Amino acid sequence: MKKLFRLLQWLDNNLLKILLGIFIFLIPLYPKIPLKMVNYTYIAIRLEDIYFAFLVLIYVIHLLRKKIAIDKKFFLLFFLYWLAVFVSSIWAIYIGKTVEFKHLAFLHSLRRIEYMSVFFIAVSVVKNKKDFFFYLSLVCFALFFVNLYGIGQKFLGWPAVQTMNPEYAKGYLLYLTPEARISSTFAGHYDLAAYLVFLIPLIWGFYFARQNIYYIFLFAISLLTLVLTASRISYGAYVLSTFAFLLFMRKFKALFLVLILTTVLTLSSQNLTSRFKRTFQVKQIFVNQSTGQVILPQKITTKELPAGTFYLGTIPESGEHKKISSDQEKLLKEQLIEEIRKETSKKGKKLTIKEEEFLIASLSSRLKPINTVVSDISFATRLQVEWPRAIKAFLKNPLLGSGPSSITEATDNDYLRSLGEVGLLGTVLLTVIFYNLVAKIIDSIKKMKQSDKPIYIAFIFGLFALLVNALYIDVFEASKVAFQFWLISGLFIGSLSYYEKG
Repeated sequence: MKKLFRLLQWLDNNLLKILLGIFIFLIPLYPKIPLKMVNYTYIAIRLEDIYFAFLVLIYVIHLLRKKIAIDKKFFLLFFLYWLAVFVSSIWAIYIGKTVEFKHLAFLHSLRRIEYMSVFFIAVSVVKNKKDFFFYLSLVCFALFFVNLYGIGQKFLGWPAVQTMNPEYAKGYLLYLTPEARISSTFAGHYDLAAYLVFLIPLIWGFYFARQNIYYIFLFAISLLTLVLTASRISYGAYVLSTFAFLLFMRKFKALFLVLILTTVLTLSSQNLTSRFKRTFQVKQIFVNQSTGQVILPQKITTKELPAGTFYLGTIPESGEHKKISSDQEKLLKEQLIEEIRKETSKKGKKLTIKEEEFLIASLSSRLKPINTVVSDISFATRLQVEWPRAIKAFLKNPLLGSGPSSITEATDNDYLRSLGEVGLLGTVLLTVIFYNLVAKIIDSIKKMKQSDKPIYIAFIFGLFALLVNALYIDVFEASKVAFQFWLISGLFIGSLSYYEKG
C-alpha cells in the first residue's frame, strides 16, 4: 500500500512533466492525420489537439491546487493579445461583415491561443538547470528522428502526409517523386524548413555549452534535410542566422566547417540551385495592349518551377530577341486556345475551328512581345494576389484588421497576415511579446556563467531565423512550428528563474 501511495505521489508530482515530455515528441513526429475535418476549410481536428486539451486540463488543475505558478507578466501580455484577436473576430463577424463563416473566425482565434498556451506549461515545468537541459535534449532527439524520416522519404521512399491542398489534407499517404521536396512528418516542405532553421542555431549553442560531438552530427543531418526541402527563404534565413551567430560568438573554426558543409550540400542539390536560378528569369512575354493582360508561353512540368506573370521593366530588344521562335509561337497559340475554350465553356458554348482561329488571330494582333525579367510563379502569386489581399484587408480597418480567417488560410507573409487579420492592435501586442522574450533573455545573460551563455544567445538567433522566414511563409500559424516555438520559448523563460535566484 505504501508503495502504491508513493507511486501515486510521484505521479502527482511529475505528471505534467511526463505529459510535456511526450508532447515534445508528439508534435514534430506524429503526421498530420485528421480526426475530423472542419467545414469550409482544410483545417482539421487532430490527435495533438485532443492530447493538448488533456495537457491543459492537468495544467489548470495544478494551478488551482497551487502546485505551480503562472508568470503574471507574460500572462498579461498574452491575454491582451488574445483579447485583441477576439475583439477583431467580433468586429469582423457582427459589424464589418468581413468574415463569411463565423465558426472559422473563432477557430482561427482559438488556434492562436492553443499554440501559445504551451508557453506557460513549459515555463512551469522547468524548476532548475537540469530540467532545462533535459527538455532541450528531448527536443534534439525529436529533431534527429524528424531528419531521419525526411532523409528516408528522399532515399527510401517513405510516405508523407501533407496538407498542401484540400485533397491532401484528408490524410492520404503520399509517395514523393524523385524531384519532390521532402516534408518528413510535417504538413509541407515549408514548415519543415522553418522548424529546422529555428533549431539549427540552438544545436550549435548546445554544442558550445556541452562540447559533445553528437551535436555537430545533428547539425550536419539537419542541414542535409534543409537542403532537401529546397526552401529558398528558409535557406536564406539559415545562412543569415547561423553564420551571424557563429560570427557573433567568434567561433571561426565552426564557421569554416559550416561554410564548407553548406557549400558542398548546396551545390549537390540540383533542386535547390535550380529554384534559386529560376527566382528571376529573362523571358519574352506578350502583353495585351487593350486589357494589359500578360501571357507567358511556357511548358509546365513538375520538374521545373514555372515563371509567373509579374515582370520588372523591359530589356532593350536586339534582332535576335524580336524574332518569335516557332516553338514559342506554338506554345502561345496553345495557351490562347485553352483560354478561349475556358471562357466559351463558362457561357455554355462551343466554337468551331474557324471561329477559334478567328479569335486567336484577333487576340494575337493585340499582343505586344516584350523582353523582360519575370519572377517565378511562387513570388508572382504573393506579389499579385496574396500580399495585396492582406493589405486591402488591413486598410478596411487598420486598428482591428478584417478578422482571423478573413484572408483565407495563407498569405505567405506573417507580418501582412497579422496586419490584415488583427490589425495594428494585435500586431503591436504580438511584437511586444517578442520584444519581452528577447529582452528578458538578454538581461539574464549578463548574470550567467560563460559556459551557459551560448545556448541562450542561440535562441535569439533562432528567433531571428523564424522572423526572416515569416517574410515569405506564415510560420507562426503553422501548427508544428508554432507549438515548437512557444514550447521552447517557455523552457527558456522558465529556466531564467534559476539565474535570478543565483
